[in-house]
Amino acid sequence: MKIFLKIFAFLSLFIFNGIDAQQVVKSDTLSGTPLTLTMDKKIGDLLSNIEDKCATNYSSNSSNSWKNDSDESTKITTPKISVPERELTQAEICRRNPRIMGYKIQLAVVKSNEEAREVGMYFRRRFPNMKVEIDASLRPNYKVMAGSYVSKESANSDYSSVRKTFKDARLIPYRVFCVEAK
Repeated sequence: MKIFLKIFAFLSLFIFNGIDAQQVVKSDTLSGTPLTLTMDKKIGDLLSNIEDKCATNYSSNSSNSWKNDSDESTKITTPKISVPERELTQAEICRRNPRIMGYKIQLAVVKSNEEAREVGMYFRRRFPNMKVEIDASLRPNYKVMAGSYVSKESANSDYSSVRKTFKDARLIPYRVFCVEAK
């Protein structure tokens, strides 16, 4: 068994000694970060050829086929991106961006969480169809906000009715869940 291992180790040295490994420095295609790779020179050349083929320009002639860089008549153009001619529906917008910049009605800014909960419960009794949210990002102060709206125009009707009860209410820009927004 020991003789077999010695022979295997000896042969593997001859086999792997024939590979010429070198360090290749490439740039990352997304961030431009330099990447150092250790590989055989032949493999590095093959990868460079593949990258060159991927980087060929799109031809603007009638056949619309890919051309090699050696073709002098190739004109540099970018392929067209098709954009729908209609306006996107609310569902399509929400699928792409679940949270969007919209508006909320700020009811009050209070000093404690207990006060914020009291204001929220009072609001829920007056307006049971609207959602109340407490934002604690301004600690030690708490914002009490209501509703979710895509635009100021969509918030106007609710805002005017809330203003009758909460005189200090304001319409503020805020990140809202798209599916909840009116």
